[in-house]
Amino acid sequence: MNATTQSQSIWRTLLAELRPAASLFLALTLITGAAYPLLITGIAQGLFPHEANGSLILKDGKTVGSELIGQPFSDAKYLWGRPSATGPQPYNALASSGSNLGPLNPALVDTVKARISEQRSANPAQTDLVPQELVTASASGLDPHISPGAARWQVARIAQVRGLPAERVQAIIEACTEQPAFGLFGEARVNVLQVNLALDALK
Repeated sequence: MNATTQSQSIWRTLLAELRPAASLFLALTLITGAAYPLLITGIAQGLFPHEANGSLILKDGKTVGSELIGQPFSDAKYLWGRPSATGPQPYNALASSGSNLGPLNPALVDTVKARISEQRSANPAQTDLVPQELVTASASGLDPHISPGAARWQVARIAQVRGLPAERVQAIIEACTEQPAFGLFGEARVNVLQVNLALDALK
């Protein structure tokens, strides 16, 4: 066998090996990179359009937030959510994280003390202990919910500032309380943004 014939034989062998590999690569690319995502997107849009599009909350036809990402509220007339440790701005979905400060870290201790003082100052009528979730950030820094207990803790302040009966504020909180999935998974929780939108909607 001369050199030319040997070279041609090698190329034929390589092509024979590469052809099925290339075909498989192309097929898997089409299946996993195009067909599967399109199928899942179609199913999600058909069965769960609200969730598939970000669980957005609309007001007067405009997007004001998402059920899944918290927003900062500091005005006394609003329900306050859990603190966020994301930076440089709170509830920044692009920087989702906790503070990564250990429980004995002086910086965390000072931060929590400052938050307790702020809560006490904003809620002078409240004599119960400040709920822990109102002075500590979560691991994601994006929590849109607080517990019903933490929401009730703020009722007196909101009612006083807005000139509403406490029962009216409590009724809105109860209406915005989500129960555990199937009555088993998770805990009851209150969506802070939905409560505040409902409060602003009162005439």
